[in-house]
Amino acid sequence: MQAIKEKIGEMSSMRKAKSEARAEEKEEIEKAEARKNIAKEVRKAKEAEAAMDMHVAKAGEVANNEIAKHASHSRQHHSS
Repeated sequence: MQAIKEKIGEMSSMRKAKSEARAEEKEEIEKAEARKNIAKEVRKAKEAEAAMDMHVAKAGEVANNEIAKHASHSRQHHSS
């Protein structure tokens, strides 16, 4: 009878250990998923920032071209 009680106790301890291990594994997987999502959003932000910088530079070029175009038109009218 004692052997049966010990076996039941061991089985109960084993189930508890497995349950705790599964819970820890689930928590680690959730943490890894969160880190992955954060890294993805940081990457997207960096890409968006780079795209914005490119557009700002292009807008500057367009503005400079317009200024130069208008300046040349002004010189042509004044020298005529």
